[in-house]
Amino acid sequence: MKNPEAQGDVSLSQGIRMMFYVMKPNETSFQTLEEVPDYVKQATPFFISLMLLELVVSWISKGKPPGRLDDALTSISAGVLSQLPRLFFRSIELTSYIYIWENYRLIILPWDSPWTWYLTFLGVDLGYYWFHRMAHEVNIMWAAHQTHHSSEDYNLSTALRQSSFQIYTSWIFYSPLALFVPPSVYAVHLQFNLLYQFWIHTEVIDNLGPLELILNTPSHHRVHHGRNRYCIDKNYAGTLIIWDRIFGTFEPEDKKVIYGLTHPINTFDPLKVQFHHLAYMWTTFWATPGVFNKFSVIFKGPGWGPGKPRLGLSEEIPEVTGEEVPYSSSAPYLLKIYAVVQFAVMLVFYEETFANKAALTQLTLLLRVCFFILTLTSIGFLLDQRPKAAVVEASRCLVFLMLCRFGHLKPLIPFLSFAFEIFFSICIAFWGVRSMKQLASGLWK
Repeated sequence: MKNPEAQGDVSLSQGIRMMFYVMKPNETSFQTLEEVPDYVKQATPFFISLMLLELVVSWISKGKPPGRLDDALTSISAGVLSQLPRLFFRSIELTSYIYIWENYRLIILPWDSPWTWYLTFLGVDLGYYWFHRMAHEVNIMWAAHQTHHSSEDYNLSTALRQSSFQIYTSWIFYSPLALFVPPSVYAVHLQFNLLYQFWIHTEVIDNLGPLELILNTPSHHRVHHGRNRYCIDKNYAGTLIIWDRIFGTFEPEDKKVIYGLTHPINTFDPLKVQFHHLAYMWTTFWATPGVFNKFSVIFKGPGWGPGKPRLGLSEEIPEVTGEEVPYSSSAPYLLKIYAVVQFAVMLVFYEETFANKAALTQLTLLLRVCFFILTLTSIGFLLDQRPKAAVVEASRCLVFLMLCRFGHLKPLIPFLSFAFEIFFSICIAFWGVRSMKQLASGLWK
Protein backbone atom coordinates (compact mmCIF):
# COMPACT_ATOMS: atom_id res chain seq x y z
CA MET A 1 0.00 0.00 0.00
CA LYS A 2 1.31 3.44 -0.90
CA ASN A 3 2.15 5.81 1.91
CA PRO A 4 -0.71 8.35 1.89
CA GLU A 5 1.62 11.12 3.06
CA ALA A 6 4.16 10.60 0.29
CA GLN A 7 4.18 13.36 -2.31
CA GLY A 8 5.44 13.23 -5.87
CA ASP A 9 6.45 16.90 -5.72
CA VAL A 10 8.04 18.43 -2.67
CA SER A 11 6.62 21.53 -1.01
CA LEU A 12 8.74 24.58 -0.20
CA SER A 13 9.10 23.40 3.39
CA GLN A 14 10.09 19.90 2.29
CA GLY A 15 12.50 21.30 -0.28
CA ILE A 16 14.35 23.32 2.35
CA ARG A 17 14.38 20.44 4.81
CA MET A 18 15.57 17.86 2.29
CA MET A 19 18.68 19.99 1.64
CA PHE A 20 19.60 19.54 5.30
CA TYR A 21 18.44 15.91 5.72
CA VAL A 22 15.65 16.77 8.17
CA MET A 23 12.77 15.08 6.37
CA LYS A 24 10.57 12.73 8.40
CA PRO A 25 10.25 8.98 7.78
CA ASN A 26 6.47 9.17 7.31
CA GLU A 27 6.78 11.65 4.43
CA THR A 28 9.68 9.95 2.65
CA SER A 29 8.78 6.24 2.86
CA PHE A 30 7.61 4.52 -0.31
CA GLN A 31 6.58 0.98 -1.11
CA THR A 32 7.98 0.87 -4.64
CA LEU A 33 10.94 2.44 -6.34
CA GLU A 34 8.68 4.06 -8.94
CA GLU A 35 7.03 6.17 -6.22
CA VAL A 36 10.29 7.70 -5.02
CA PRO A 37 10.57 11.33 -6.20
CA ASP A 38 13.62 12.55 -8.04
CA TYR A 39 14.68 14.73 -5.12
CA VAL A 40 17.95 15.74 -6.77
CA LYS A 41 16.13 17.07 -9.84
CA GLN A 42 13.59 18.89 -7.67
CA ALA A 43 16.45 20.44 -5.70
CA THR A 44 17.62 22.54 -8.68
CA PRO A 45 15.77 25.72 -7.56
CA PHE A 46 17.21 25.27 -4.07
CA PHE A 47 20.74 24.90 -5.45
CA ILE A 48 20.33 28.19 -7.31
CA SER A 49 18.68 29.95 -4.36
CA LEU A 50 21.39 28.89 -1.91
CA MET A 51 24.16 29.95 -4.32
CA LEU A 52 22.54 33.38 -4.67
CA LEU A 53 22.18 33.61 -0.89
CA GLU A 54 25.84 32.68 -0.48
CA LEU A 55 26.76 35.42 -2.97
CA VAL A 56 24.77 38.04 -1.05
CA VAL A 57 26.12 36.98 2.36
CA SER A 58 29.70 36.93 1.06
CA TRP A 59 29.34 40.42 -0.43
CA ILE A 60 27.91 41.77 2.81
CA SER A 61 30.35 40.04 5.20
CA LYS A 62 33.54 40.03 3.12
CA GLY A 63 32.95 42.62 0.41
CA LYS A 64 33.65 40.13 -2.37
CA PRO A 65 32.00 37.17 -4.12
CA PRO A 66 32.62 33.65 -2.72
CA GLY A 67 34.58 32.58 -5.78
CA ARG A 68 35.57 33.30 -9.36
CA LEU A 69 33.34 33.16 -12.43
CA ASP A 70 35.68 30.95 -14.49
CA ASP A 71 36.02 28.41 -11.67
CA ALA A 72 32.24 28.36 -11.04
CA LEU A 73 31.53 27.75 -14.73
CA THR A 74 33.97 24.84 -14.71
CA SER A 75 32.37 23.36 -11.59
CA ILE A 76 28.85 23.58 -13.01
CA SER A 77 30.15 22.17 -16.31
CA ALA A 78 31.44 19.12 -14.43
CA GLY A 79 28.02 18.75 -12.82
CA VAL A 80 26.36 18.84 -16.24
CA LEU A 81 28.74 16.21 -17.63
CA SER A 82 28.17 13.93 -14.65
CA GLN A 83 24.42 13.88 -15.27
CA LEU A 84 24.43 13.20 -19.02
CA PRO A 85 24.50 9.37 -18.72
CA ARG A 86 21.11 9.59 -16.94
CA LEU A 87 19.57 10.48 -20.31
CA PHE A 88 20.23 6.92 -21.48
CA PHE A 89 20.63 4.68 -18.43
CA ARG A 90 19.37 4.25 -14.92
CA SER A 91 22.07 4.89 -12.32
CA ILE A 92 24.32 1.86 -11.78
CA GLU A 93 23.98 2.52 -8.04
CA LEU A 94 20.29 1.62 -8.33
CA THR A 95 20.62 -1.03 -11.04
CA SER A 96 23.21 -3.05 -9.11
CA TYR A 97 21.28 -2.62 -5.86
CA ILE A 98 18.05 -3.91 -7.42
CA TYR A 99 19.86 -6.92 -8.88
CA ILE A 100 21.30 -7.91 -5.48
CA TRP A 101 17.94 -7.29 -3.76
CA GLU A 102 16.02 -9.45 -6.24
CA ASN A 103 18.50 -12.33 -6.25
CA TYR A 104 20.34 -12.42 -2.92
CA ARG A 105 18.36 -10.66 -0.20
CA LEU A 106 18.38 -12.43 3.15
CA ILE A 107 15.50 -10.71 4.92
CA ILE A 108 12.98 -8.00 4.03
CA LEU A 109 12.76 -5.06 6.37
CA PRO A 110 9.40 -3.24 6.30
CA TRP A 111 9.50 -0.26 3.93
CA ASP A 112 7.16 1.81 6.12
CA SER A 113 8.97 1.33 9.45
CA PRO A 114 10.82 4.32 10.98
CA TRP A 115 13.42 1.82 12.22
CA THR A 116 14.15 0.80 8.62
CA TRP A 117 14.40 4.47 7.63
CA TYR A 118 16.91 5.34 10.37
CA LEU A 119 18.92 2.14 9.86
CA THR A 120 19.22 2.94 6.17
CA PHE A 121 20.27 6.50 7.00
CA LEU A 122 23.18 5.10 9.06
CA GLY A 123 23.97 2.36 6.52
CA VAL A 124 24.14 4.71 3.53
CA ASP A 125 26.23 7.21 5.46
CA LEU A 126 28.66 4.52 6.60
CA GLY A 127 28.85 3.18 3.05
CA TYR A 128 29.61 6.68 1.80
CA TYR A 129 32.39 7.10 4.35
CA TRP A 130 34.19 3.96 3.15
CA PHE A 131 33.60 4.71 -0.51
CA HIS A 132 34.92 8.25 -0.01
CA ARG A 133 37.94 7.01 1.90
CA MET A 134 38.80 4.44 -0.75
CA ALA A 135 38.34 7.11 -3.42
CA HIS A 136 41.34 8.85 -1.83
CA GLU A 137 43.37 5.73 -1.09
CA VAL A 138 42.95 3.73 -4.32
CA ASN A 139 44.47 5.42 -7.35
CA ILE A 140 41.97 4.23 -9.96
CA MET A 141 39.12 5.53 -7.79
CA TRP A 142 40.98 8.77 -7.14
CA ALA A 143 41.21 9.24 -10.91
CA ALA A 144 37.45 9.86 -10.81
CA HIS A 145 37.13 11.61 -7.45
CA GLN A 146 39.95 14.10 -8.08
CA THR A 147 37.54 16.04 -10.31
CA HIS A 148 35.66 17.18 -7.23
CA HIS A 149 38.88 18.38 -5.57
CA SER A 150 40.30 20.22 -8.58
CA SER A 151 38.62 23.54 -7.76
CA GLU A 152 40.87 26.09 -6.07
CA ASP A 153 37.79 27.90 -4.74
CA TYR A 154 35.47 26.61 -2.04
CA ASN A 155 31.86 27.60 -2.48
CA LEU A 156 28.50 26.05 -3.27
CA SER A 157 29.32 25.73 -6.97
CA THR A 158 32.23 23.47 -5.96
CA ALA A 159 29.68 20.95 -4.67
CA LEU A 160 28.44 20.54 -8.25
CA ARG A 161 31.92 19.67 -9.57
CA GLN A 162 31.30 15.94 -9.84
CA SER A 163 32.96 13.10 -11.70
CA SER A 164 31.32 11.49 -14.72
CA PHE A 165 32.48 7.98 -13.78
CA GLN A 166 32.72 7.92 -9.99
CA ILE A 167 29.42 6.02 -9.67
CA TYR A 168 30.98 2.99 -11.38
CA THR A 169 32.80 2.17 -8.13
CA SER A 170 30.66 3.81 -5.43
CA TRP A 171 27.83 1.24 -5.79
CA ILE A 172 30.06 -1.48 -4.31
CA PHE A 173 30.03 0.13 -0.87
CA TYR A 174 26.25 0.34 -0.65
CA SER A 175 25.55 -3.17 -1.95
CA PRO A 176 25.50 -4.92 1.49
CA LEU A 177 22.36 -2.95 2.32
CA ALA A 178 20.61 -4.70 -0.57
CA LEU A 179 20.61 -7.90 1.50
CA PHE A 180 17.84 -6.50 3.69
CA VAL A 181 16.84 -2.88 2.86
CA PRO A 182 14.16 -2.36 0.16
CA PRO A 183 15.36 -0.40 -2.90
CA SER A 184 12.74 2.30 -2.38
CA VAL A 185 14.17 3.15 1.06
CA TYR A 186 17.74 3.06 -0.21
CA ALA A 187 16.91 5.37 -3.15
CA VAL A 188 15.58 8.02 -0.78
CA HIS A 189 18.67 8.08 1.43
CA LEU A 190 21.10 7.91 -1.48
CA GLN A 191 19.63 11.20 -2.68
CA PHE A 192 19.39 12.87 0.74
CA ASN A 193 23.00 11.96 1.55
CA LEU A 194 24.07 13.69 -1.67
CA LEU A 195 21.86 16.74 -1.10
CA TYR A 196 23.13 17.24 2.45
CA GLN A 197 26.66 17.56 1.15
CA PHE A 198 25.75 20.55 -1.01
CA TRP A 199 25.40 23.19 1.73
CA ILE A 200 28.64 22.28 3.52
CA HIS A 201 30.69 23.57 0.57
CA THR A 202 30.89 27.16 1.77
CA GLU A 203 33.12 29.58 3.64
CA VAL A 204 30.31 31.88 4.81
CA ILE A 205 29.42 29.51 7.67
CA ASP A 206 32.06 29.37 10.38
CA ASN A 207 31.62 27.10 13.42
CA LEU A 208 28.35 25.42 14.42
CA GLY A 209 29.21 24.74 18.06
CA PRO A 210 28.04 21.41 19.51
CA LEU A 211 26.82 20.25 16.08
CA GLU A 212 30.48 19.97 15.06
CA LEU A 213 30.77 16.92 17.32
CA ILE A 214 28.21 14.88 15.38
CA LEU A 215 27.55 16.38 11.95
CA ASN A 216 29.75 16.97 8.95
CA THR A 217 29.88 20.75 8.73
CA PRO A 218 31.41 23.39 6.44
CA SER A 219 34.37 23.66 8.83
CA HIS A 220 35.05 19.91 8.72
CA HIS A 221 34.62 19.70 4.97
CA ARG A 222 36.87 22.68 4.31
CA VAL A 223 39.65 20.61 5.85
CA HIS A 224 38.81 17.73 3.52
CA HIS A 225 39.18 20.00 0.47
CA GLY A 226 42.49 21.47 1.63
CA ARG A 227 45.85 20.69 0.10
CA ASN A 228 47.71 21.63 3.28
CA ARG A 229 49.59 18.63 4.66
CA TYR A 230 47.40 18.52 7.76
CA CYS A 231 44.30 18.31 5.56
CA ILE A 232 45.29 15.40 3.30
CA ASP A 233 43.12 12.27 3.66
CA LYS A 234 40.98 13.67 6.48
CA ASN A 235 37.25 14.11 7.18
CA TYR A 236 35.64 11.72 4.70
CA ALA A 237 32.17 12.03 6.25
CA GLY A 238 28.99 12.46 4.28
CA THR A 239 26.44 13.50 6.90
CA LEU A 240 27.86 12.30 10.25
CA ILE A 241 31.40 13.18 11.30
CA ILE A 242 31.26 10.38 13.88
CA TRP A 243 32.69 7.92 11.33
CA ASP A 244 35.91 9.94 11.05
CA ARG A 245 36.13 10.14 14.82
CA ILE A 246 35.61 6.37 15.13
CA PHE A 247 38.05 5.35 12.37
CA GLY A 248 40.77 7.89 13.15
CA THR A 249 40.54 10.17 10.13
CA PHE A 250 39.15 13.28 11.85
CA GLU A 251 41.04 16.58 11.77
CA PRO A 252 39.66 19.92 13.04
CA GLU A 253 40.08 23.11 11.02
CA ASP A 254 43.20 24.90 12.22
CA LYS A 255 45.46 26.85 9.88
CA LYS A 256 44.17 28.65 6.80
CA VAL A 257 43.02 26.07 4.27
CA ILE A 258 44.37 26.27 0.71
CA TYR A 259 42.05 24.44 -1.67
CA GLY A 260 42.60 22.24 -4.70
CA LEU A 261 44.86 19.42 -5.78
CA THR A 262 48.38 19.15 -4.40
CA HIS A 263 49.56 19.58 -8.00
CA PRO A 264 47.09 22.03 -9.62
CA ILE A 265 46.11 21.25 -13.21
CA ASN A 266 45.62 24.93 -14.24
CA THR A 267 42.86 24.51 -16.79
CA PHE A 268 39.16 25.17 -17.28
CA ASP A 269 38.82 22.48 -19.95
CA PRO A 270 36.04 20.22 -18.53
CA LEU A 271 37.32 17.08 -20.24
CA LYS A 272 40.82 17.58 -18.87
CA VAL A 273 39.32 18.22 -15.43
CA GLN A 274 37.53 14.88 -15.70
CA PHE A 275 40.20 12.69 -17.26
CA HIS A 276 43.68 14.16 -16.73
CA HIS A 277 44.58 11.78 -13.88
CA LEU A 278 43.62 8.75 -15.98
CA ALA A 279 46.08 9.94 -18.63
CA TYR A 280 48.71 10.38 -15.92
CA MET A 281 48.05 6.87 -14.61
CA TRP A 282 48.34 5.42 -18.11
CA THR A 283 51.77 7.01 -18.57
CA THR A 284 52.92 6.00 -15.08
CA PHE A 285 51.66 2.42 -15.52
CA TRP A 286 53.84 1.80 -18.59
CA ALA A 287 56.82 3.67 -17.16
CA THR A 288 56.83 1.66 -13.91
CA PRO A 289 58.91 -1.57 -14.06
CA GLY A 290 57.57 -4.91 -12.78
CA VAL A 291 54.10 -6.49 -12.96
CA PHE A 292 53.44 -6.07 -9.23
CA ASN A 293 54.47 -2.45 -9.35
CA LYS A 294 52.21 -1.82 -12.34
CA PHE A 295 49.21 -3.15 -10.45
CA SER A 296 50.26 -1.08 -7.47
CA VAL A 297 50.00 2.03 -9.65
CA ILE A 298 46.32 1.18 -10.12
CA PHE A 299 45.32 -0.05 -6.69
CA LYS A 300 47.58 1.74 -4.20
CA GLY A 301 47.39 5.40 -3.25
CA PRO A 302 47.87 8.32 -5.67
CA GLY A 303 51.19 9.18 -3.98
CA TRP A 304 52.60 5.67 -4.12
CA GLY A 305 55.78 4.79 -5.98
CA PRO A 306 58.21 1.85 -5.84
CA GLY A 307 59.75 1.62 -2.38
CA LYS A 308 57.15 3.90 -0.78
CA PRO A 309 54.32 3.09 1.68
CA ARG A 310 50.87 2.31 0.24
CA LEU A 311 49.67 5.92 0.54
CA GLY A 312 52.98 7.53 -0.34
CA LEU A 313 55.14 9.82 1.78
CA SER A 314 53.57 12.83 3.48
CA GLU A 315 56.82 14.78 3.21
CA GLU A 316 56.50 14.67 -0.59
CA ILE A 317 53.25 16.66 -0.45
CA PRO A 318 54.13 20.23 -1.50
CA GLU A 319 54.08 22.70 1.37
CA VAL A 320 51.66 25.61 1.13
CA THR A 321 52.51 29.15 2.18
CA GLY A 322 49.03 30.62 2.35
CA GLU A 323 49.95 33.03 -0.43
CA GLU A 324 49.09 30.73 -3.33
CA VAL A 325 47.29 32.44 -6.21
CA PRO A 326 44.57 30.29 -7.85
CA TYR A 327 44.77 29.78 -11.59
CA SER A 328 42.52 32.31 -13.31
CA SER A 329 41.47 32.92 -16.89
CA SER A 330 43.29 35.65 -18.79
CA ALA A 331 40.29 36.05 -21.11
CA PRO A 332 38.95 39.61 -21.54
CA TYR A 333 35.89 40.55 -19.48
CA LEU A 334 33.62 40.71 -22.55
CA LEU A 335 34.70 37.23 -23.57
CA LYS A 336 33.78 35.92 -20.11
CA ILE A 337 30.33 37.51 -20.47
CA TYR A 338 30.00 35.83 -23.88
CA ALA A 339 30.93 32.49 -22.29
CA VAL A 340 28.27 32.97 -19.60
CA VAL A 341 25.60 33.78 -22.22
CA GLN A 342 26.45 30.70 -24.29
CA PHE A 343 26.54 28.58 -21.15
CA ALA A 344 23.09 29.87 -20.13
CA VAL A 345 21.67 29.08 -23.59
CA MET A 346 23.05 25.54 -23.36
CA LEU A 347 21.69 25.14 -19.83
CA VAL A 348 18.16 25.97 -20.96
CA PHE A 349 18.31 23.22 -23.60
CA TYR A 350 19.94 20.89 -21.07
CA GLU A 351 17.08 21.32 -18.57
CA GLU A 352 14.49 20.98 -21.34
CA THR A 353 16.15 17.77 -22.53
CA PHE A 354 15.85 16.14 -19.11
CA ALA A 355 12.28 17.36 -18.71
CA ASN A 356 11.19 15.88 -22.06
CA LYS A 357 13.61 12.99 -22.56
CA ALA A 358 10.78 10.43 -22.83
CA ALA A 359 9.42 12.25 -25.90
CA LEU A 360 12.77 12.59 -27.67
CA THR A 361 14.28 10.04 -30.04
CA GLN A 362 17.56 8.35 -29.22
CA LEU A 363 19.18 10.17 -32.14
CA THR A 364 18.03 13.55 -30.85
CA LEU A 365 19.27 12.72 -27.36
CA LEU A 366 22.64 11.62 -28.70
CA LEU A 367 23.04 14.75 -30.84
CA ARG A 368 22.07 16.98 -27.95
CA VAL A 369 24.56 15.30 -25.63
CA CYS A 370 27.29 15.82 -28.22
CA PHE A 371 26.30 19.48 -28.48
CA PHE A 372 26.39 19.90 -24.70
CA ILE A 373 29.87 18.38 -24.49
CA LEU A 374 31.06 20.50 -27.42
CA THR A 375 29.69 23.64 -25.77
CA LEU A 376 31.37 22.95 -22.44
CA THR A 377 34.65 22.11 -24.18
CA SER A 378 34.52 25.27 -26.28
CA ILE A 379 33.86 27.43 -23.22
CA GLY A 380 36.81 25.79 -21.48
CA PHE A 381 39.00 26.52 -24.52
CA LEU A 382 37.88 30.17 -24.52
CA LEU A 383 38.61 30.60 -20.81
CA ASP A 384 41.99 28.89 -21.21
CA GLN A 385 42.71 31.08 -24.26
CA ARG A 386 43.68 27.99 -26.24
CA PRO A 387 44.99 28.69 -29.79
CA LYS A 388 42.19 26.73 -31.49
CA ALA A 389 39.39 28.14 -29.33
CA ALA A 390 38.11 30.34 -32.18
CA VAL A 391 37.73 27.53 -34.71
CA VAL A 392 36.13 25.26 -32.08
CA GLU A 393 33.62 27.97 -31.15
CA ALA A 394 32.81 28.74 -34.79
CA SER A 395 32.20 25.03 -35.40
CA ARG A 396 30.03 24.78 -32.29
CA CYS A 397 27.83 27.68 -33.38
CA LEU A 398 27.45 26.07 -36.81
CA VAL A 399 26.45 22.77 -35.18
CA PHE A 400 23.84 24.63 -33.12
CA LEU A 401 22.24 26.13 -36.26
CA MET A 402 22.23 22.75 -38.01
CA LEU A 403 20.58 21.04 -35.01
CA CYS A 404 17.91 23.75 -34.94
CA ARG A 405 17.38 23.56 -38.69
CA PHE A 406 16.81 19.79 -38.57
CA GLY A 407 14.57 19.95 -35.49
CA HIS A 408 16.90 18.38 -32.93
CA LEU A 409 17.00 21.61 -30.91
CA LYS A 410 13.86 23.69 -30.53
CA PRO A 411 13.64 26.96 -28.56
CA LEU A 412 10.95 26.93 -25.90
CA ILE A 413 9.52 30.12 -27.40
CA PRO A 414 9.08 29.64 -31.19
CA PHE A 415 9.74 33.26 -32.21
CA LEU A 416 13.23 32.96 -30.65
CA SER A 417 14.25 30.67 -33.52
CA PHE A 418 14.86 33.65 -35.80
CA ALA A 419 16.74 35.54 -33.05
CA PHE A 420 18.95 32.51 -32.41
CA GLU A 421 19.63 32.15 -36.13
CA ILE A 422 20.78 35.78 -36.40
CA PHE A 423 22.84 35.66 -33.19
CA PHE A 424 24.63 32.41 -33.96
CA SER A 425 25.25 33.44 -37.58
CA ILE A 426 27.02 36.55 -36.29
CA CYS A 427 29.02 34.35 -33.90
CA ILE A 428 30.06 32.05 -36.74
CA ALA A 429 31.23 35.01 -38.79
CA PHE A 430 33.13 36.57 -35.88
CA TRP A 431 34.90 33.39 -34.76
CA GLY A 432 35.47 32.29 -38.35
CA VAL A 433 37.31 35.51 -39.17
CA ARG A 434 39.26 35.30 -35.93
CA SER A 435 40.34 31.72 -36.61
CA MET A 436 41.46 32.65 -40.12
CA LYS A 437 43.57 35.48 -38.73
CA GLN A 438 45.14 33.12 -36.20
CA LEU A 439 45.86 30.58 -38.95
CA ALA A 440 47.48 33.24 -41.10
CA SER A 441 49.66 34.43 -38.24
CA GLY A 442 50.73 30.90 -37.30
CA LEU A 443 49.16 30.90 -33.81
CA TRP A 444 47.84 27.35 -34.28
CA LYS A 445 51.32 25.90 -34.45
